[in-house]
Parts: sequence; C-alpha cells; structure tokens
Amino acid sequence: MNTLRTGMLLAALTALFMGVGYLVGGAGGMMLAFLFAAGTNLFAYWNSDKMVLRMYKAQEVDETHASGAVRRYAELVQGLAARANLPQPKVYIIDNPQPNAFATGRNPENAAVAATTGLLKMLTDEEIAGVMAHELAHVKNRDTLTMTVTATIAGAITMLANFAMFFGGNRNNGGGLIGAIAIMIFAPMAAALVQMAISRGREYEADKGGAEICGHPEWLASALAKISNGAAQIPNMTAERHPETGQLMIINPLSGRGADNLFSTHPGTQNRIDRLMQMAGGGAAPRFESQGASSFDARPKGPWG
Repeated sequence: MNTLRTGMLLAALTALFMGVGYLVGGAGGMMLAFLFAAGTNLFAYWNSDKMVLRMYKAQEVDETHASGAVRRYAELVQGLAARANLPQPKVYIIDNPQPNAFATGRNPENAAVAATTGLLKMLTDEEIAGVMAHELAHVKNRDTLTMTVTATIAGAITMLANFAMFFGGNRNNGGGLIGAIAIMIFAPMAAALVQMAISRGREYEADKGGAEICGHPEWLASALAKISNGAAQIPNMTAERHPETGQLMIINPLSGRGADNLFSTHPGTQNRIDRLMQMAGGGAAPRFESQGASSFDARPKGPWG
C-alpha cells in the first residue's frame, strides 16, 4: 500500500511539474521543461550518490581504519547487510560533529551508507546497528532513488515557478502577472507537500524494516532519541548549505526538531520511537527534547572518536 501511495504521489508531482511548464510556456514550454527535467533525472540517476558523498567530504572506510569505532561500524554494516540478504554496500565516514547518517545509491548493487563521526561518538554499538539497519532498509526498498527523483522534480517545479514570475507566464492561458505570482507561490508549496509526504512515509517504512533487520526495535528507538537531542544542539553546516539533502538523513539535520507537521521531511521523532517500542512489545519509550537536551557529552574527542 505504501509503495502504491508513493507511486501516486510521484505521478502527482510529475503532473504538477508538466502543468506548471504548460502555464509558463504553453505546449512548447511544457515539452522543453520536461526534456530538461528528464536529462537532470538521468544525470542524477547515475551520479547522485557521488555528488552527495563528495558534498559531505565522506571518506570510504578501508584498511587504514584497522581498529576502533570506525572499524566496528564497518563490520556492523557488513553483518547487517548479510542478514538482510543485500549486496555489501560501500561504507563511508563523515567528519562532522552532528550525529546523523544516510544511505545513497541508485540500487542495492550500487549502494553506500554513511555515518558522521558525531554519531559514532555518541551511540553504543547496538544503537549504531539500529541506525545502519534503518539505512539498509532504505537501500532494500530503493528509497534512495525515489527520493532523488522527487527532489529533482520538486526543484524543477520551483525553477519553473521562478521563470513564471520573471516572464509573466504564458498570457495566452490567462492570468498574466497575477497568474504568474500564483504559480510562483502555490506550485512550489504543492511540490513541497508531495515531497514531504513521500519522505515521511518512507521513514516510517525504513524504521519498521530496520527493526526487522537488526531484530531489536528498541536499539533504533534509543538511537533516534539520542540523535534528535544531538541534532537539536549541533549544527550541520554542510546540510545548511545544501538543505535539499536533509531528507536523506535519518533525522532532519537542519533543525533536529520532532514536530510532526505538514512541511516536515521527517515524521515526529517521538511518533517513530513509540511505533518502534510497540514493535518491541511495549516498555518505557526513550524520550527526546527538541531544545536544550543535555544527555550527552558534546565535547570534542579524538579523530573518529
């Protein structure tokens, strides 16, 4: 059902994109915009993983990381991938104090997972396993490709809406400048709503799949509470410069807040924790504070923890 819903939302986003193209430039404008977006999507299909990893200056874990937290992290990913019957993904580390992680790649055969040094410092091995199982669930569900396409189309809609503002839209379709302003305001808003709906649904599914992969929903629940607390206090400057990548992270890197509102790319953190604890058979759910959390040591430590 969730896959069907995602497909319908993607279809709606594509239809919105083509509709804005028509309003901006008529049939010719719609076709040109469609061809441009198709080319962008094709480029993103083959290169999105490399782009985002380069953006975050991610380092692939290799034989130089022979011991310590990074090696344990890589071994956890390898074991979880085998448990999930997935090809071994490439494993990356990002030198960033904010605790977070993401998966990327166009398919399971070309997947990569990345975790920040802040995450390795703050979480236990069990909690790291829960996080990476969540990311592998994204890989298994091919969410990384879905989210790349969604972000690309949503960005194209915003670009077309800006064109409408500058050029006044296609006056043959009526509306003139007023119509162009309406396109500029409402088209990106509609695209954002669809994008957020897809992202939030995918996060719930990845939580469920990750809990099944690692076999301990409470590990991921505990990790989400810690990551939310950390992300609320520690800024991620790369994500601030490239907010379109925020939806890839396990927790929103831009605010770290858990409000489950209409425009959030992530579900409410406490909602996610409560669902996971229900899977675990109840018990006390970990709590998080969106502001002023102090349940962890944010002082800098040595490289890679």
